[in-house]
Amino acid sequence: MASLGPSLRGKVAIITGASKGIGKASALALARLGATVVINYSSDEKAANDTLAEVQSVGLGEARLVRADVSTIDGVQSLVKQTVDAYSKVDILVPNAGVLPMRDLEHTTEADFDRTFALNVKGPYFLAQAAAPHMARGSHIIFLSTTLCTASTVMPGYLLYNSTKGAVEQMTRVMNKDLGRKGIFVNAVAPGPTGTELFYRGKSEDLLKTIASWNPQGRIGSSEDVAEVIAFLATSSWVSGQVVRANGGMA
Repeated sequence: MASLGPSLRGKVAIITGASKGIGKASALALARLGATVVINYSSDEKAANDTLAEVQSVGLGEARLVRADVSTIDGVQSLVKQTVDAYSKVDILVPNAGVLPMRDLEHTTEADFDRTFALNVKGPYFLAQAAAPHMARGSHIIFLSTTLCTASTVMPGYLLYNSTKGAVEQMTRVMNKDLGRKGIFVNAVAPGPTGTELFYRGKSEDLLKTIASWNPQGRIGSSEDVAEVIAFLATSSWVSGQVVRANGGMA
């Protein structure tokens, strides 16, 4: 009998920053494949509950909310502990939570630097450290980077953000060598411009048209476009140590 496609039945996924945007779309995508999904959020309880209801309506497995600040070691450890206490394991880890402050060199403060690296780099790094002992052979870690790390043109205001995502890409490359010895796959997805609530905020219609024109597909990506790639990586049995540019051919 032919396979009906990949299945994540019986798998447990943690997705940080999962109440909105790419995190929410990823939670829905993995739930549709049968995964039990732990939806992490930090502050927006209404959005988190709305996401939980949607995931429960489409999913084949369980879903639950865990509130935790994943820019801190305590928050990371609490998220993993609550997941393992409930399900005894972690199969898929998607450290999606992040922040994008527009800061060039002149306007970056120490507080900006510390906050951005805490959420974008320290959190994912130590989340992987906390989860790895509970991940069996064949498990997956999928980090989030950005196509701006390789785009031919990038504005100065992305300096701080891109610095964190460059770190994420090196984490992906080297952690693959480390955790690969245990049979854990480590990859990253690097979206191009993606139409999340945060992305659209403050942008004029003309600017959005300009950004869409940079892409040979003539449009801005959607959270679902990126989640599709995350779902692929979560079911792959050979791709590891890679940064997948999910950008419609922009770069």
